[in-house]
Amino acid sequence: MFRSQVLICGGTGCTSSGSDQLIHSFESELAKNDLQDEVKIVRTGCFGLCALGPIVIIYPEGSFYSRVEVTDVPEIVSEHLLKGRPVERLLYDETVTDNGVISLNDTNFYKKQHRVALRNCGVINPENIDEYIAMDGYKALGICLTEKTPQEVIDIIKASGLRGRGGAGFPTGVKWQLTAQNHADQKYVACNADEGDPGAFMDRSVLEGDPHTILEAMAIAAYATGANHGFIYVRAEYPIAVKRLQIAIDQAREYGLLGKDIFGTGFDFDIELRLGAGAFVCGEETALMRSVEGQRGEPRPRPPFPAQKGIFEKPTLLNNVETYANITQIILNGPEWFASMGTEKSKGTKVFALGGKINNTGLVEVPMGTTLREIIEEIGGGIPGGKKFKAAQTGGPSGGCIPAEHFDIPIDYDNLISIGSMMGSGGMIVMDEDTCMVDIAKFFLEFTVEESCGKCTPCRVGTKRLLEMLTKITKGQATLEDLDKIEELCHYIKENALCGLGQTAPNPVLATLHYFRDEYVAHIVDKKCPAGVCKALLTYSIDPDKCKGCTLCARVCPAGAITGTVKLPHEIDPHKCLKCGACIEKCKFGAISIQ
Repeated sequence: MFRSQVLICGGTGCTSSGSDQLIHSFESELAKNDLQDEVKIVRTGCFGLCALGPIVIIYPEGSFYSRVEVTDVPEIVSEHLLKGRPVERLLYDETVTDNGVISLNDTNFYKKQHRVALRNCGVINPENIDEYIAMDGYKALGICLTEKTPQEVIDIIKASGLRGRGGAGFPTGVKWQLTAQNHADQKYVACNADEGDPGAFMDRSVLEGDPHTILEAMAIAAYATGANHGFIYVRAEYPIAVKRLQIAIDQAREYGLLGKDIFGTGFDFDIELRLGAGAFVCGEETALMRSVEGQRGEPRPRPPFPAQKGIFEKPTLLNNVETYANITQIILNGPEWFASMGTEKSKGTKVFALGGKINNTGLVEVPMGTTLREIIEEIGGGIPGGKKFKAAQTGGPSGGCIPAEHFDIPIDYDNLISIGSMMGSGGMIVMDEDTCMVDIAKFFLEFTVEESCGKCTPCRVGTKRLLEMLTKITKGQATLEDLDKIEELCHYIKENALCGLGQTAPNPVLATLHYFRDEYVAHIVDKKCPAGVCKALLTYSIDPDKCKGCTLCARVCPAGAITGTVKLPHEIDPHKCLKCGACIEKCKFGAISIQ
């Protein structure tokens, strides 16, 4: 029995910040102080506050240490673990109040969250099956196999109102029913862990922090639909997730929770990993299934749908990571419990990866129907530097932007679609007043063009033409007629592209055109970028009344575009200026401006 536990984040974010070195340092310091038998070190998954990593939490006090460095470890061990005095200067600011140190759950970041899919992330050691079992792990599978018929399991999922968390929001129970009713000599269940949206890291964190919950949910899905084999399709760029999934699979097999005759019920089910090479299109279900088969990852026309003909032409159930992460809790707590959260048509919670211009970059899980304002201002801590909120991009390259006028919209599937956006897998990129919306649309379209599989002409050629026209706008070379051409092409691509990724590729363009058309017009008519982002439309100038002739700007200019003599106002040659901003950074008198 240990008197204290030191939980150290072992997710990708904190690992990249040096949490592995922290673990080694804690082990060394505990040994020096003869505490190795009293204090246990636990490597966990992501705590959510990624911007504050590496993160260390010490229980039973619940002291939350952020941005911990190796040099801090001796002090934490000697003061906190040896003498019982938390090191206040290293504690997360929000937990230190005039009335003492408060729980992490009482901070603004956590108090409005409700963690269901993320319930075990940052709580257990994801590489230890016993810790998962201690949190009621595999209990739901046991209940299903010994007390429920396959149809009863499906009915529970239907009654919960769970919708697919991969983007489209299709009712999960209905998908399970469609797969179950198609009879075949072989069926499969699969997990989409490809997660290719820029700024999205929800699924990765679940896989890294709680891999067994995915295995258990897939086994339940297999029992309900009549399958006996599963595939987890995960990107090779997620090495920690891949490693922990394989460890979890091996442990589950050793415990008899995967393989033959699970729980002595005669039910057989096993899982294998398939590593993806990072193609965005393999997030589309039919392309993913072709890749699992070892073929080129390209979508195919539907019907037939995967529930009829999927992997190896056999009926296949495919859900994404977050969808599976809800299954065991629905079984254990009942469909009414899950349906009590969220909105009428969007039940439960949703995980978002907050990124961009936001103070609390990280992972949050909130009930459906939480407003955008609550997520950004209260949980996310608002915009850095006191800047104004401008828009939030949800759904990545397939989604659209939510402007400030919809800041108080309750976030659910239907509300987002009604304003020209979509839930997507859960990436949420926040933008402030310094963001150029034309440039944002161009950024996402560049991604789509790069990631298009090229199978269908509307996506392969249409997105390139769209990108060319957006590039013309950012260079001040377009006309107002180009806006009409852009809209026409966007609608053509949406109606004629083969797969969902191609059909949604124009969404960022259409959304920014709808809500920020004045910015497009400013680029075209005034030849100005209101946000000061598009370099081709910027002009650097020096105010002669403010310039002291110190020559610093001229000395750092890489193009020799600034001329003048000492103690006299300088000038910038617009034809030579690279618009790199080096001169502005060096000017001590605020004499250089961008117009």
